[in-house]
Amino acid sequence: MSDEADTLEMTDARYLMHPFTDARANLQGGGMVIDRGEGVFVYDNTGKKYLEAVAGLWSVGLGFSERRLIDAAVRQMEKLPYYHTFTGKSHAPQIELAARLVEMAPVPMSKAFFTNSGSEANDTAIKMIWYRSNALGETKRKKIISRRRGYHGITIASASLTGIPVDHQSFDLPLPGFLHVTAPHYYREGQEGESEEAFSTRLVNEIEALILAEGPQTIAAFFAEPVMGAGGVIVPPQGYWEKLQPVLKKYGIILVADEVICGFGRTGRMFGSQTFDIQPDMMILSKQLSSSYLPISAILMNDMVFEPIADESHAIGAFAHGFTNGGNPTAAAVAIEVLNIMEERDLMAHVSDVSVHFQARLRALGASSTLVGEARGVGLIGALELVTDKATRSSSLQVGQLAKYAFGLLQNKGVIARAMGDTLAFSPPLIITREQVDMIFDGVAEVLAQMEREIGSGQFH
Repeated sequence: MSDEADTLEMTDARYLMHPFTDARANLQGGGMVIDRGEGVFVYDNTGKKYLEAVAGLWSVGLGFSERRLIDAAVRQMEKLPYYHTFTGKSHAPQIELAARLVEMAPVPMSKAFFTNSGSEANDTAIKMIWYRSNALGETKRKKIISRRRGYHGITIASASLTGIPVDHQSFDLPLPGFLHVTAPHYYREGQEGESEEAFSTRLVNEIEALILAEGPQTIAAFFAEPVMGAGGVIVPPQGYWEKLQPVLKKYGIILVADEVICGFGRTGRMFGSQTFDIQPDMMILSKQLSSSYLPISAILMNDMVFEPIADESHAIGAFAHGFTNGGNPTAAAVAIEVLNIMEERDLMAHVSDVSVHFQARLRALGASSTLVGEARGVGLIGALELVTDKATRSSSLQVGQLAKYAFGLLQNKGVIARAMGDTLAFSPPLIITREQVDMIFDGVAEVLAQMEREIGSGQFH
């Protein structure tokens, strides 16, 4: 290793505290230092090459070296690198991006409001919903329903939406007023002999029962990902959204589609809401909006949401919420260029083609490996849930041990996946080719075969 690499590794361990990392353990050896990226690949500071099969954090849709995004950022920085949007001010990139997002939304939307991350966007949506309830005189309508295993971010309010226990533990979360219902995971939550349709009916009945128990006049909104990402790539069962949406409308509950992972092509359509025929009142956008080259996120809202907020801001003098860099002109310029590239290169047609191969390879492993309990996914997102006993859908090992081990072996082979519990997840850049999909799943097949041999011989550790 070079002196520079040694210094970087030392700095990583000595000075940097990482998110979602065992901080004490990291002090012992430091983490991986990524040095550069090219297409779907990244390289560490030793020069080792990895196929990034999760697109960073489900987010680098156009890969790690798209020159047009870099040039768009440089052009905007030379003209107007920064300006805020407080007190009625704006700039051309934000106006253009807002117009394009509102016009391309799968259902009628009225306005876009810009923030910097999915967490900020969900926090903002919660505040908007509370503000709207007060504007309408519905001062008790403040409770929010989301799902166990859902992920909506990690700031205080959005982490309360999130339904993953480790994201609450030792943080004194969730806050009061955040209610969680069963994850729509048929493989794990379905009852013996229960069809997918019956499972969906039971879950929707559970939600309606909760609404009635809490009081419909107290429930403000339901937040959900079209496909649950960090909770394990949970694809909704048959009939789930079809049955759920009329219940929410019946009680006047706002439906918020968290499209942070699903948006901009991940599920095979531009938005996950299109893939599953969801008609949200608000949409949360981020990640692939800028291919994660710069931080930006957006909340889209329909008139039912916007008009009472506008009235209240007029009555009291301001909608007193915003962020210094919300709608940053350079980030907005990059997001506009992402949309241009997706349209000009017909990236959705490419995703439609390559995702067929991606899903076929994923499901073939589900059928062939004794360690795969379920293979699931849609478009260019998928997961393998690992077990040691397919019949009982269980593992004889400590929870998380299988996926963590598979993740490590795969990374050694030059493929970066994501381990969540005993689920191994994949969400590669949208520009991936069929040959590169084969590189991912050829590596996974080798890893699973090695693990089967080690478990069979009692050598697994």
